[in-house]
Amino acid sequence: MRGPWIPGAACAAWFAAMAVYCLAAEQDATKEKGTDPVPGWNEQAWKEMLPEGVLLDAEGEPASLNRLKGKIVGIYFSAHWCPPCRAFTPKLVEFRDKNADRFEVVFVSSDRSEKDQFNYIKETGMKWTTVKFKSPAADALKKKFDVAGIPKLVILAPSGDMISEQGRAEVTSAPDKCLEKWIAKAREKAGK
Repeated sequence: MRGPWIPGAACAAWFAAMAVYCLAAEQDATKEKGTDPVPGWNEQAWKEMLPEGVLLDAEGEPASLNRLKGKIVGIYFSAHWCPPCRAFTPKLVEFRDKNADRFEVVFVSSDRSEKDQFNYIKETGMKWTTVKFKSPAADALKKKFDVAGIPKLVILAPSGDMISEQGRAEVTSAPDKCLEKWIAKAREKAGK
């Protein structure tokens, strides 16, 4: 048995109403998950840390700073040859992939070669950005965040301000709580 016939204009109106309803429901669900961008983006601070052309994607192609916009960013100092790094990296990959809408990673390699850097990225499934191998920007980041040993995960607000130098310990010990803590600190720094 067929349902009632709906004239063309009424049908179009019904579909339009359903589209608006579904869009509103999707936006509400997004807000419930907390996927609103984290406030306080400071493009100038990021351009100073990561000058044009220094940020690459996991394939080695130039990447835009916009990938970081509105997110908490972990600057990850690591290398394939480092056993503690190889132990932590899968945890970070899982954490980042689960939270990619509000958290991004920038990898700063201490590998012995660019080939080793990209092999490590591929082997561990890093889908995030990396800094050009042995670039002045990589050296400046190591100096800025006083990297004396690896692995080290420094957590930054969208403003570029440091939130935590203990990212590795926080992701390891409280992966379900640390992102919300970092977002709260970022909102505090942004005054929102």
